[in-house]
Amino acid sequence: MNRYAALRQLGDGTYGSVILSRCLESGELVAIKKMKRKFYSWEECMNLREVKSLKKLNHANVIKLKEVIRENDHLYFVFEYMKENLYQLMKERTRLFPESAVRNIMFQILQGLAFIHKHGFFHRDMKPENLLCMGPELVKIADFGLAREIRSRPPYTDYVSTRWYRAPEVLLRSTIYSSPIDQWAVGCIMAELYTLRPLFPGSSEVDTIFKICQVLGTPKKNDWPEGYQLATTMSFRWPQCVPTSLRSLIPSASTEAIQLMRDLLQWDPKKRPAASQALRYPYFHVGQVLGTPQQLQEQSRPLPQPPPQPQPPAQPQPPQLRPVPPPQPPQPPQPHLSPARPLQQIQPPPNLAYPQQQQQPLSELHKRPIRPGADADRVPQTRFPLICDKGLQSQVSNTAALAQMTQCIHVQRIMYYATWKSSRSSSQVGASSYLSSPTKSTPGLRPRPPVQPVHGRTDWSAKYGHR
Repeated sequence: MNRYAALRQLGDGTYGSVILSRCLESGELVAIKKMKRKFYSWEECMNLREVKSLKKLNHANVIKLKEVIRENDHLYFVFEYMKENLYQLMKERTRLFPESAVRNIMFQILQGLAFIHKHGFFHRDMKPENLLCMGPELVKIADFGLAREIRSRPPYTDYVSTRWYRAPEVLLRSTIYSSPIDQWAVGCIMAELYTLRPLFPGSSEVDTIFKICQVLGTPKKNDWPEGYQLATTMSFRWPQCVPTSLRSLIPSASTEAIQLMRDLLQWDPKKRPAASQALRYPYFHVGQVLGTPQQLQEQSRPLPQPPPQPQPPAQPQPPQLRPVPPPQPPQPPQPHLSPARPLQQIQPPPNLAYPQQQQQPLSELHKRPIRPGADADRVPQTRFPLICDKGLQSQVSNTAALAQMTQCIHVQRIMYYATWKSSRSSSQVGASSYLSSPTKSTPGLRPRPPVQPVHGRTDWSAKYGHR
């Protein structure tokens, strides 16, 4: 103990006193708990429940046991230092906690309790005085002097925990109980955090049961038959009380908070949710970041980025030569084209009458195929573009009119060609001989006129003359 310097006393209890000390080597503040009982062997010290449990429990919301020292038959526990407990924190408040602070405190209590239960222990003395804190941001469960292993065999003592936070099965002096008694105490602590007043401040065990009945109502025999058996064993008569709504007692609590407290404060221990189940209640799923300050800092810290990989030095690229395009042959001069004349619309013959139909989109024609003959009467009246001889365009509104229009234009083309042919034949000599049938030797070509000999010589200018 000469490595620690005592500063002041933090508290005094039934089993020991707590002294604030400083480590002379590191300068760290610690809380040293000195046991009033004397221990004469290390084996006796190691068999203590507090030592057994704290050796196995290492959690952010469970007080950390740094060292165990036995000196002059006195036993000392060296704990990490916490500024205050939850009872002192509530006592110093002048106004109620905001629900966000209550939610964060309850989240840390249930996190630590779930860890304790998971590792086979239950606390048996959950109360605000045994919840050490550094402000409302950090809460840790302490004082495992009454802790027991869940797998240990009953009977247990019926006098455990402070009376205001004692479960009804313990108040009725049951010797068979387990971790649900911690869940009941957590429900009482949660209600006290909202109101800063204890929920069941009974002056005795019977008075505490009466106060529980005034809030929760008298339990029915079908809801908790074991409780009625315990009451019969100790000759206790249940008071007939009507339940009081938790909403009226805790008006600052939300609907989700009332639901969690109501489930934690069930008469039947089997109906109370475990600590791990309580953490999944909607009360904690509101988007608020919960946990210890270190956990909040880790959650808000951005993920580390991988270091950039060194890039290999760039290799010099050889100069790229552009391919020389092959020489292009000279293009012949393009003839000068006169600008195109505007299109003129052909007027249909006066004897054709086209019904005025509303134009429909072409997509309507492709919905189903049209069978010839059978569907002729169901052909939609649609305008079709018609390209004529000189690029002229008109609109036709009916299938029958389309056929007549095409025949009319064809007749006009024949008449136009006959007129052009007659005018050309009259302007050229010997043109009628060009219309004779082609010879067998030169199929598809017109024969040349016969060559006339002139005085025994061939008239080559007539044979190979220009046309």
